[in-house]
Amino acid sequence: METRKVLSSLCYFSIFFAGFIFPLIVYIATGDAVTKRHAKKSLLSHLIPLIPTPLLIFAFYYDLTNTPDSVPAFTIICIVVLILIWIVVIIWNIIKGVKVLVAE
Repeated sequence: METRKVLSSLCYFSIFFAGFIFPLIVYIATGDAVTKRHAKKSLLSHLIPLIPTPLLIFAFYYDLTNTPDSVPAFTIICIVVLILIWIVVIIWNIIKGVKVLVAE
C-alpha cells in the first residue's frame, strides 16, 4: 500500500484518535500535493463541529440566567444539533478514509 494512501486515510480516521492535530501535522510536513489536499479537507471537517460550540455556550448561559426554573429548551436544542453535526462529520470522515484506501 502506498504511503500517500495510508497518510491520507489516517488524516480522515484521526477523528477517532488525534482530532485535528494529525491532519495539521501532515499538512505542514508533507510535500505531496494529493496528501496535502486530503489533510486540508480532513482538517476542515474536524473543525466543523467547533463552529456551533459558542452557540451552545451562549444557549447554556441564556437558559441559566433568563429561565432558571424551566426546562432549558434552547440548550437542549443546541446539544441535539451539535450531536447531529458530530455524527455527520464522523460518518463523512469514515467514508472519505475508506474511499482513499480503496482508490487506485
